[in-house]
Amino acid sequence: MVKHRSRPGWTDVEEYLSATLVQGGPGMEAVLASIGAAGMPRIEVAPTAGKLLMLLVRIQGARRVLEIGTLAGFSTIWLARGLPDDGHITTCEYLPEHAAVAAKNIAAAGFADMVNIRVGPALDTLPTLLAGDPYDFVFIDADKANNVAYLQWALKLTRSGSVIVMDNVIWEGTILHPEHDPDAAAIRAALDFMGSNPALDATAIQTAGSKGWDGFAIAVVQ
Repeated sequence: MVKHRSRPGWTDVEEYLSATLVQGGPGMEAVLASIGAAGMPRIEVAPTAGKLLMLLVRIQGARRVLEIGTLAGFSTIWLARGLPDDGHITTCEYLPEHAAVAAKNIAAAGFADMVNIRVGPALDTLPTLLAGDPYDFVFIDADKANNVAYLQWALKLTRSGSVIVMDNVIWEGTILHPEHDPDAAAIRAALDFMGSNPALDATAIQTAGSKGWDGFAIAVVQ
């Protein structure tokens, strides 16, 4: 498992940007506190990334969002903030105890009616969503081993013009040496899938901050 290391300057810049541009928002500090109180891993997106998700949802004009990997609901709340009042999020969380924390946080943020948390392996949940309307926006931030499968399902559950964002695609640069880390190999396979699939037009952005050297990929469904 790769260790994510941040540098003081990276974190200082991130904190400045968060204070200047993101400005937190009501209840977000409580969400972060709930992660520590529950003994959950601090692997939520940075506030700057959370607000980016919100803005991408708003720019895309999304009404239906699919999230794979809920954790404590930090990213879920940011996604919900980008939606119109009649918007909807389906979010998949593997662990019931994480889903319980997320449900409390989402309710406290005022989005309980907008968010449906599906508990269990996402690969069991995703086939059950085929009967519904396509999703306009998909955020993938879960176990890396299943990234390609998540992308395959995202394509089945979206439409032309939908946006797919996948987090943690740089992984401290280990994608250049995937033979040393199974997660890096899975991430690289997902990037190869995105780059070679004619149904997707994709790019990736490297980031440096409190989460170390990482980044995200973003694709539009053709």
